[in-house]
Amino acid sequence: MSERELRLGVNIDHVATLRNARGGAVPDPVRAAVMAQEAGADGITAHLREDRRHIRDADIDAIMQAISIPLNFEMAATDEMQKIALAHRPHAACIVPERREERTTEGGLEVAADQNRLADFIAPLREAGIRVSLFIAPDPAQIEAAHRIGAPVIELHTGAYCDHHADGDFAARDAELARLIDGAKQAADLGLEVHMGHGLTYDTVTPVAELPEVKELNIGHFLIGEAVFVGLPAAIAEMRRMMEAART
Repeated sequence: MSERELRLGVNIDHVATLRNARGGAVPDPVRAAVMAQEAGADGITAHLREDRRHIRDADIDAIMQAISIPLNFEMAATDEMQKIALAHRPHAACIVPERREERTTEGGLEVAADQNRLADFIAPLREAGIRVSLFIAPDPAQIEAAHRIGAPVIELHTGAYCDHHADGDFAARDAELARLIDGAKQAADLGLEVHMGHGLTYDTVTPVAELPEVKELNIGHFLIGEAVFVGLPAAIAEMRRMMEAART
């Protein structure tokens, strides 16, 4: 693992989205993962969805063989995904909610109302040495529940914060940022490692990168979109620069 104070995980899902839109083998998400590693990413994130709409099983095999930095395997809490994770044993597994009809992950995982099942679900992953994280909203009850079931890491959902900024609703944005700040403090006080991600851009990354409790940001769609114009290494380098500037 990188010794950086704030790590950057690059999600390469939407390289696969572009590939699958036309069919064939290009653009190759494995090439994107290697390029992201060379450009300074501290980890690669890939979400294997139930419907395989972007990343496919063979991609996970190939990515794990091609990179030397950690893979964060995003997955739903299903028996199928648990078996795949246990077979591959990635560095980390981030449990996310998943609905087939959604375009992207629309909300945080419901942990508080599903504690017993999730505790049983993550236990084999942890026993296999996989670092489990839960993708949740910055809600005190969800953070407390994540701690209670033994998850060592949480990733706080920054989507609402970013959406409010994009809509120009700055009062709502600032209120959501306050929730993220409070959630990060609560989680750190409980001994959880805090990550954040979803929808982050150059315009929204600084306020969350400034938070001392946050150890990792996972960013994908924006970087892949920006790469269309400037290339993936340049997009990652600028995000890294902004993250590091926020910490100084």
